[in-house]
Amino acid sequence: MQILQIGRLSNDVNAHLEREYGACALWQQTQIDEFLQQYGANFELVVTSAAYGLTAAHMAMLPNLRAVCSFGVGYDSIDVAALQQNSIVLSNTPDVLTDCVADLAMGLLIDVSRGISAGDRYARAGLWGSKQRMGMGTRVTGKKLGILGLGRIGLAIAERAQGFKMNIGYHNRKTVADVAHDYFDSVVALAQWADCLIVACPGGAATEHLVNAAVLQALGEHGLLINIARGSVVDEAALLAALEAGHIAGAALDVFEREPHIPSLLLQSEKVVLTPHIGSATRETRLDMDDLLLQNVAAFVQDGRLLTEVC
Repeated sequence: MQILQIGRLSNDVNAHLEREYGACALWQQTQIDEFLQQYGANFELVVTSAAYGLTAAHMAMLPNLRAVCSFGVGYDSIDVAALQQNSIVLSNTPDVLTDCVADLAMGLLIDVSRGISAGDRYARAGLWGSKQRMGMGTRVTGKKLGILGLGRIGLAIAERAQGFKMNIGYHNRKTVADVAHDYFDSVVALAQWADCLIVACPGGAATEHLVNAAVLQALGEHGLLINIARGSVVDEAALLAALEAGHIAGAALDVFEREPHIPSLLLQSEKVVLTPHIGSATRETRLDMDDLLLQNVAAFVQDGRLLTEVC
């Protein structure tokens, strides 16, 4: 079985795919479309990631493609409709990154609430003891936490939030069985109730700009927004306007609409904590993700099946 690797992954994964399967590294080709037009029919399996994705146009150049193995839990950058139309199966790397992403969500919540990053900048600038006082933070313990998307990561966030005695509500496409958290039938209703709103839902067309101006207005002048999901879920223009107008108190963002581009107004805002999409970026989690990706590849090569098939 010939394997096409769309983009560079870890050195270990790159070496393993080349050594064990003779995988072709597409990112090393200077004329990608021309290469696929000439050799695309040779490949039955594609290895990619949420960062690189796979378009319908490139799928059309892979007429014998049977499976796609993707590194990462999100797959909104892969044209799933085109996969399904051509009976191509897809796997991702779920579960192994849940804890680290949930840890970061809580870290961002505490940071933006208590001004940890702002305090770091204040101290490093030598302002402690000067006439310029640092502003006050807000308490985390006991607050109302709204979670948009109560999947694996959302549930892990809720578990951590209970340690801070937070009241938890959520919005999903449907209620989640066997949880005691309050369900809200709209994002606006959840935001109206919540002190803090954490975005933990999948990306893609179905959730694009789900957090819009109305949601931010409902969150209110003391409300905080945390996004560790996908940048597309939050209307960035509406968020900038809400921050500038004081409609919300602050935001902590690990993901952005046009990564790696971050709007200058977000970079300049003291109300915002920014991280460069590091939700799963720990040594332990990335090794586990590498391993699960390679297990999926091996299972498909050997048995024609995927271990963590999503469609």
